[in-house]
Amino acid sequence: FLVRTTNDPAALTRSFEDAIRSTDKTVPVTRIRPLTEAISDTTSQQRFYALLFGLFGAIGLLLTLTGIYSVISYTVSNHTREIGIRMALGAQGRDVLWLVIRQGMFPVLIGVAVGLAAAIGLTRLMSTLLFEVSATDPLTLALITVLLTIVALIACYIPARKATKVDPLVALRYE
Repeated sequence: FLVRTTNDPAALTRSFEDAIRSTDKTVPVTRIRPLTEAISDTTSQQRFYALLFGLFGAIGLLLTLTGIYSVISYTVSNHTREIGIRMALGAQGRDVLWLVIRQGMFPVLIGVAVGLAAAIGLTRLMSTLLFEVSATDPLTLALITVLLTIVALIACYIPARKATKVDPLVALRYE
């Protein structure tokens, strides 16, 4: 039975039990609770899964950000000698910086495009677990894309900036 009341449902528990028993004494009255609590109980498993997916997603995002930064930073540091040769031959710091950023961002942009396509395709499988959010929420996809792109840009910029500050003679001796 569902009963709508403006009063506190807990205060009316005895009245509810008496009303039900007055209709049929054989009906057991086991649990009287507010509708919000009943709805909360029925959706608790889905909320747990959503929390779990969110947690795994956040961990995955953190690992992705760390991985992007590490790989790009490592790649740029391996090209310190090449950057030193370019600087010794007269390349401007901004040209070297642009070269490193362009080379670092190319695979990132390809990865973002492939990742977006995969995310759009795979979220349709999870659409039954989503509440009040579409499977392809444009705001979420845009924010994650921008976040990953900014981290990759920073990951390219910081090591490239360091490499352009290195003396070409030191960079040529770098092994």
